[in-house]
Amino acid sequence: MSGNTRRRRPVIQQNSIDRIVAFFSPVRARRRYIARAQLAMAESYVGASTSRRQTKAWSPTGSDADSDTLYDLPTLRARSRDLIRNDPLAAGAILTKVSHVVGSGLKLQSRIDRDVLGMSQDEADEWEALAEREWALWWGSKNCDATLTRKGPALTRMIYRQVLENGDVFLHLPRIRRSDSPYTLAIQTIEADRVCNKDNSPDTEYLAGGILRDDYGAPREYHILRRHPGGFRFASPKEWTTVAARSSLTGLPNILHLANLTRPGQSRGIPDLSPVIEPLKMLSRYTEAELMAAVVSGLFAVFIRTEAGEADINLEDLEGETKGTASDEDLKLTPGALIGLAPGEQVDSVNPGRPNAAYDPFTTSILRQIGVALGLPFELLIKHFTSSYSAARAALNEAWEYFSTERDWLASELLQTVYGVWMYESVALGRLYAPGYFDDPLAQRAYQSAEWTGPARKMLDETKEVAAAEKRIEIGISTRSLEAASITGQDFEKNVAQLGKEKALMQKAGIWSDGKKQAQPQPQPTNKQDEEDE
Repeated sequence: MSGNTRRRRPVIQQNSIDRIVAFFSPVRARRRYIARAQLAMAESYVGASTSRRQTKAWSPTGSDADSDTLYDLPTLRARSRDLIRNDPLAAGAILTKVSHVVGSGLKLQSRIDRDVLGMSQDEADEWEALAEREWALWWGSKNCDATLTRKGPALTRMIYRQVLENGDVFLHLPRIRRSDSPYTLAIQTIEADRVCNKDNSPDTEYLAGGILRDDYGAPREYHILRRHPGGFRFASPKEWTTVAARSSLTGLPNILHLANLTRPGQSRGIPDLSPVIEPLKMLSRYTEAELMAAVVSGLFAVFIRTEAGEADINLEDLEGETKGTASDEDLKLTPGALIGLAPGEQVDSVNPGRPNAAYDPFTTSILRQIGVALGLPFELLIKHFTSSYSAARAALNEAWEYFSTERDWLASELLQTVYGVWMYESVALGRLYAPGYFDDPLAQRAYQSAEWTGPARKMLDETKEVAAAEKRIEIGISTRSLEAASITGQDFEKNVAQLGKEKALMQKAGIWSDGKKQAQPQPQPTNKQDEEDE
């Protein structure tokens, strides 16, 4: 399109009123035409129209990110946590994400850039193995947690769950000396509610959501309540601690803020369930109502009209069922009860219509919409696969794209950052020998280069999946390392070393077999078979 292209002038057709106005007052007709043309240009998009019945009452405000989120955040967090505690669908959706994204934990695979560092392959392999052992010494113990309650994998699950449940989470990185660990680095998790403006001061251009920023929007300080604002057990007044975003001595981060920020200028993240809080709650109430209606219909009583108004039944026979003294109320709530009516009373038969045949199709439709908003296919959201193999595989592939994206984000924002802070201390202590680490940012990046692998994706048909992986390796579009991580979540190099160890052990025991099948001689066809083949 040419740079001189101008916006096309809308064509305004004259109606009968326009022609009448033009006949009596050409000047007013011209003004009327200009006004209609401006209105037509302003409403080029139907979605922006203010004259259509469907949209004329729809007038959202064009506020900035913080104005749209900060005021509603406390309510969103409280409702999100309540749903996750009490609603099976909400709890299941969050659990599904945590299980597939983190699972048993993301494992470190050191992959240093040996070309930048001038290392041979053997030297690089030795350095990577040492880095992984040192990392496991700290990350695989509870010393990595400031509260000494979780090891690294469990800490990762809790941190990711907090991001989903509350929208964001803050990690303080203090230095705590432990007698049984050479490292002082620890991770203190801070729930989102505790980060707020000091003394509850109003938001400003630089201070919002408990985060003080510089002219470029980069965090400078975090205002953190010493106790949770909802901790009613503590009667002491609120006290804040101000923590600098980075250390003035090392430049390393003091606070990590994990949140999926989607807009420029957005200070805080929103809970994962925010778009579906209302439909989830309404669906929960609908399910509860249907369940109660089904229970009531199961207790539907039989009414018998007698002259005396009493059923021919002994109340004492029901005392064992009611675990107490039998009464009229107990009898009426007993399934299959017989209730007598007084003379002159009459009851019409009713059909409770439970279970409701429309319940399942309706809830299925709502669940599909909820799954779209949460990034979970319907089949995975309710853990029910009834379609064909192809449909189920497509659903799992769609979900895996989302899980992979979330895993990459978590590895980059959390694990890789913590790994860099940890390596700084490890090199400073001399436990890792890394020449040039403190002098050259490129060398520092080369030493910190790593991959993080988690639980493998689920396979519906292992035979087909493995055959496809073998074919990808054969034609050179994948590697054994990538396929091992994708299919089993394992490290191919460690697998090879373990296989070699197992082979030597089996050869020593005299039970080794190379696994190759011997070609079986084919039976020679008889004359009769030859004749039939001909």
